[in-house]
Amino acid sequence: MATGLDLAAIRAQFPTLERRVYDDKRLIFLDSAASSQKPLAVTDAMDQFMKTSYANVHRGVHRLSQEATDAFEAARTKVARFMGAEEREVVFTKNATEAINLVAQSWGRKNLRPGDEILLTVLEHHANIVPWQLIAEETGAVVRPVDIREDGSLDMDDFADKLGDRTRMVACAFVSNVLGTVLPVEEIIARAHAQGALVLLDASQAVTHRRVDVRALDVDFLAWTGHKLYGPTGIGVLYGKYDLLDAMPPYQGGGDMIDTVSFAGTTFREPPFRFEAGTPAIVEAVGLGAAVDWVEGVGIEAIAAHEADLLDYAMERMGAANDVRVLGTAPEKVSVLAFQLGDHHANDVGTILDRTGVALRVGQHCAEPLHDRLGVHSTARVSFAAYNGRDDVDALLDGLAVCRELLG
Repeated sequence: MATGLDLAAIRAQFPTLERRVYDDKRLIFLDSAASSQKPLAVTDAMDQFMKTSYANVHRGVHRLSQEATDAFEAARTKVARFMGAEEREVVFTKNATEAINLVAQSWGRKNLRPGDEILLTVLEHHANIVPWQLIAEETGAVVRPVDIREDGSLDMDDFADKLGDRTRMVACAFVSNVLGTVLPVEEIIARAHAQGALVLLDASQAVTHRRVDVRALDVDFLAWTGHKLYGPTGIGVLYGKYDLLDAMPPYQGGGDMIDTVSFAGTTFREPPFRFEAGTPAIVEAVGLGAAVDWVEGVGIEAIAAHEADLLDYAMERMGAANDVRVLGTAPEKVSVLAFQLGDHHANDVGTILDRTGVALRVGQHCAEPLHDRLGVHSTARVSFAAYNGRDDVDALLDGLAVCRELLG
């Protein structure tokens, strides 16, 4: 099925995909949910900035510092437009994990009281579990997990049962990083707000697969990371409604987040700078801005349609194999799927696939509670991106045939 993307032209922008591995086999990269490959537009932008325009930002009066500041803040503007926010609502962090920790520690420490409840889901990445456990232990709040149905979709009846007068925060994934399940976030947000609770969405697996508009969602906080959106590591994003950010105390202290400092006391800047202590990830922000430009240039809707075709094709081919069990068959999914091959350990499957040139992820994918709920120790995970094609799915199935031959 043609989806409108020029796959050859897109692949040509990712030099890593030109590599040959293990006796000249083509590299089949199916691990973008862990971290995507980077197009030349990103690496070139970062390289050019470091070669010609690098300086520290915000504090310098010289030309180079002003140019670097302009480039850094231009990246913030691009990110804000990408998700329908204002620049002052976009906080740069080192990753989504830090963005969630920022909210848990800053908002949570100020607002949570003993007996207050934080609703999570069984689908969460550890980055959206552990920060809430830590602040709950400190404040006396209670973390309550919402269950899933057998198809991997969220059990909204269980959500309704657990959402109550003591709920202060609902923190959940937009998309499961293991099953690819898209959660009904609009309904979750509406119900939570009706109960007087706030909502934080971990959108790390959403922004790369679909359009995310924080205004349309009316979400309170939204976190994601650059390295999954074709950008560099070391740069993440926290969106927060400005009135919420403005009421939150600093997360960390240091340079650039202060207004005045004396030994009698310190005053702090307005958001987002209040939450960006120290020299930021300047080059990485430039790279993230270039990644946003690249995604917008290709078209997030076109990417989504292309990936949906790949998911359908993969589900069809894997579903035809009697010994392949795909976990998570919710009606609404993105192009991430977890599977098991017979009773073989995922590590064995992944190791053999690697020798055939297929790179995917095996293990628990930082989602141990989900695997416990599914009753499995580990899974193999396939995740598609704009640079994947049906030939990659065929290569995966050929690799699984090799696994059967070697594992018996």
